[in-house]
Amino acid sequence: MANTPNTPKSQGVSPVDVLRHARTQFAELTGMAPESVTSFEQNDEGWTLEIEVLELARVPDTMSLIASYQIELDPDGELTGYRRVRRYERGRADPHRRGDR
Repeated sequence: MANTPNTPKSQGVSPVDVLRHARTQFAELTGMAPESVTSFEQNDEGWTLEIEVLELARVPDTMSLIASYQIELDPDGELTGYRRVRRYERGRADPHRRGDR
């Protein structure tokens, strides 16, 4: 990965830089802009994030479809894979999360 102001560096990767770069990579690959990051952790293989994106806009907005994606990044912050893990209407509680009841 070329080191630019918006990309992580191999030495001392900043979590903020990883988040910014992950959002950019995901948007370029999918054409969907992340609305929020709902989880973020560093592990032995790199980084794992879960983001939410608007997949289908509807009227009223509470009926729009939101999806959560799990994103895998290598230690340098380069996206190595992603997958959709949930899809739900914006106006509904996420039934897969405990404690939201």
